[in-house]
Amino acid sequence: MSADEWKNMPEFVQEKQKEIRIVIRFRNEEDLAEFAKLIDQKLTLKTKSIWYPYKSHWGVTRCKWIDEP
Repeated sequence: MSADEWKNMPEFVQEKQKEIRIVIRFRNEEDLAEFAKLIDQKLTLKTKSIWYPYKSHWGVTRCKWIDEP
């Protein structure tokens, strides 16, 4: 997109949200499975991070903008 296409567009400011992160360690897979049940989320040995409450990693929506003639 060229700079000309952005002229006269409304300004958009993304509000920053304070994100809190913690590290949780489990003694074994059974403890991991029990925790997953408690928070009602799918967790595996490959899970690196999650949102609580659940938030899709795909975002809220998947949109495509089309310029019609």
